[in-house]
Amino acid sequence: MLTIIVLKLEFLSLLENVYMWTPRVFEGRNCRVQPNELLCIMNSGPRPSSFVDFPSRSRPPPPFEHLPHYYAENVSMDYLCRLHGWSLRSEPRRVFDGIIFSNELDMLEIRWKELHPYVTKFVILEANTTFTGIPKPLYFAENRDRYSFAENKIFHGVYPGRVASYGSHEDPFKLEAEHRIAMNGLLRRAGISVGDLLIMSDTDEIPSPHTVKLLQWCDGVPPVLHLELRNYMYSFEFPVDYSSWRATIHIFSQWTQYRHSRQTDVILSDAGWHCSFCFRYLKEFVFKMTAYSHADRVKNRDFLKYSRIQNLICHGDDLFDMLPEEYSFKDLIKKMGSIPRSASAVHIPAYLIENAEKFKFLLPGGCVRSPG
Repeated sequence: MLTIIVLKLEFLSLLENVYMWTPRVFEGRNCRVQPNELLCIMNSGPRPSSFVDFPSRSRPPPPFEHLPHYYAENVSMDYLCRLHGWSLRSEPRRVFDGIIFSNELDMLEIRWKELHPYVTKFVILEANTTFTGIPKPLYFAENRDRYSFAENKIFHGVYPGRVASYGSHEDPFKLEAEHRIAMNGLLRRAGISVGDLLIMSDTDEIPSPHTVKLLQWCDGVPPVLHLELRNYMYSFEFPVDYSSWRATIHIFSQWTQYRHSRQTDVILSDAGWHCSFCFRYLKEFVFKMTAYSHADRVKNRDFLKYSRIQNLICHGDDLFDMLPEEYSFKDLIKKMGSIPRSASAVHIPAYLIENAEKFKFLLPGGCVRSPG
C-alpha cells in the first residue's frame, strides 16, 4: 500500500531548529515540495510516524571566505592586481589545465577555445570505461581532429578502466578517485613544475579567461583557491545560482594532489561558468545519467526515455525527480520547482556567442534536442 505523508513547513522549521534535522533526512525518498508543505509518498508498511523517527546530523560545512573579484574591460593588469591586494609579476605563470574527460565534446571545445590564449598545456585524461564500469569509446581520441587548433598544447592520457561483470557492483566514487590519482602522474609527465598555475575542474566547469589571466599575472595569489562559478543547467538559458565551488586553482608544489573536493576556505567570486548536463543530443543525457558517479539516482528505465528527458529539459526540471541538495529547509524551498528561463545571453563564454548557430542548443530558445 502507499503511505502519503504531508509535512507542513512550520513542522520542518521545528525539525531544523530544535532537532537539527536537515533536508538530507529526505534524500532518496519520493518527496516533492508543494506550496507550504513537503509531500512524501512511501511504498507499503511502516506507519507514517516511522518516516521521521531517525535524526540527520548533517550540517553544512563552514562558509567560504569570498574574495571580491574585480574586472572591467580596458583596465590595466597592474591596477587589477593591486585592487585584489596582489602585485604584478614581471612575467606570467605557466598554466596547466587538467581535466578528466568523459563525453562532453561540445563543452570541451568551448572550454579550450576560451582558455587557449592563456594555457600552456591542456592535460586531458580519459578512460575506456565509465565510473560505473560500463565500456565506452575513447571519445576524445576519436574526435581529436576537432581540437586541432590546440594540438601543440594537448597532452592526452588513457586510463585503463574496469568493466563491471554481470551482477557485480563497482563503486563509482572509488573508480573516480582512481582516475584523479592517475591524473597526478599525467600532469607530471606533461611537464608541470613548482610555481606553475594548475586548474583542477571538470570539463563543464570553465574558468573565465580574465580569471585565468588575472591569476597567472599576479603575485600574492593564495596557493589554493576555489573558484565560484555561475551555475547553469542544460544550457545557458537556465541559470541556477552561484553554488558551484568545486573548481580550484593551485600554485603547483610537490605536495599538490588532483582533487575535486573542498581544499581551502577561500573562494574567488564570480570566476566562470558551470554548465551541467549541457549536451547537444538526448543520447548524451542518457549516457551521463547512467555513467557518472550518481547513476544510482536513475530509479527505473522510464527515467531514460527521450520524451521524458526532452520535456524536463525545456521546463528546467530535475532529470532525477529529486529534491534540491540543500542543508536548510529555507534554501530547499527557495530552489523548489522549475528553474526559471532567462532570455539573457550576456556574460557567457565569448566563443559561444561567436558561434551562436553551431551552439544554438546552449542559448535561449534552443532547448529542443535531437536524439543523436
